[in-house]
Amino acid sequence: METVETVVARYLAAVDTALPGFVEMLYLTGSVALGAYQPGHSDIDTLIVTSRRPTDEDRSALAAVHAGMPPKPHLDGVYLDRETFFQQPADRRVAPFVVEGRFRADQPCGELHPVLWLLLNRYGKAVRGPEVSTLGLTVDRAAVRRFNLDNLETYWWPLAASLRAAVADAPEDTQVGAEGVAWCALGPARLHFTLAHGDIVSKAGAAAYLAEVLPAYGPLADRALRWRRGEPVAFTVADAREAADSVDAVVADALRRWG
Repeated sequence: METVETVVARYLAAVDTALPGFVEMLYLTGSVALGAYQPGHSDIDTLIVTSRRPTDEDRSALAAVHAGMPPKPHLDGVYLDRETFFQQPADRRVAPFVVEGRFRADQPCGELHPVLWLLLNRYGKAVRGPEVSTLGLTVDRAAVRRFNLDNLETYWWPLAASLRAAVADAPEDTQVGAEGVAWCALGPARLHFTLAHGDIVSKAGAAAYLAEVLPAYGPLADRALRWRRGEPVAFTVADAREAADSVDAVVADALRRWG
C-alpha cells in the first residue's frame, strides 16, 4: 500500500498535468493532520483550493484524475475556489468533493461543516500553499457546538436504533462485522470531546476519553481501537448492542450538558 506522501505526490502530478495552475493550495486534514493515520483503515483527507471556479471541463478532468488514483488509500477531500475558501462555507453546499476515492460535483458536500474549519485551523498541514496559521481563518465555536449536537441527535441516535434493530433477534454470541461496532464505539465520543474542550480528538484519543467520561463503555472502545490497529479482535451481537447503548449514553450526556 502506498504511503500518504506518495499518494499526494501522485495526485498533484496528475492534476498539474491535466489542469496546469488549477490547484493553488492543498491541506491535509483528518487523521493525517491529527497524527492518527492508520494504514489500511484511514483515508487521506484534504482541502484543495483552486485558482478558479471549476468549469464543466475542469470537473471532467478532475473526475479522470481521481479515477486514475490508487484504490487504497483513498485520497478524499473538498474543492473550493480561492474566493469561496476564504468565506469558510459551513453550510454543506454543493461543491466538488471526493469520498472513498469517487469524485462528485453535483451534490451537497457533507464535509463543509463548522468542524472542518476547526480542524483545519488547529491541525491542517500545508502540502502546497501558505501555512494555515498565516491564512487568517476563524472558528465559529457556537456553530461547532450546534453542529455537533445536531449530528449526535439526528445521525448517531438513529444509527444506534438501526444497529440495535438489526441484531434484535440474533443470539448474543453471533459474530458480527467489526466496522459498524467500531464506528459506533468511537465516533460519538469524538463529538462529545469537541463539545467539552473545543478541540478535535483522534479515534485513539476518543477511546481514552470515553473511558474517562463513561467508564462502562471504555473496554469496548479499547477493543474497537485495537481492531483498527490490525489486531485480531472479533465482535458479537452482544458487542453491537453495547455499541448502540454507548451511542445512546454519549448523546444523552451531551444533550444534558450542552443541549
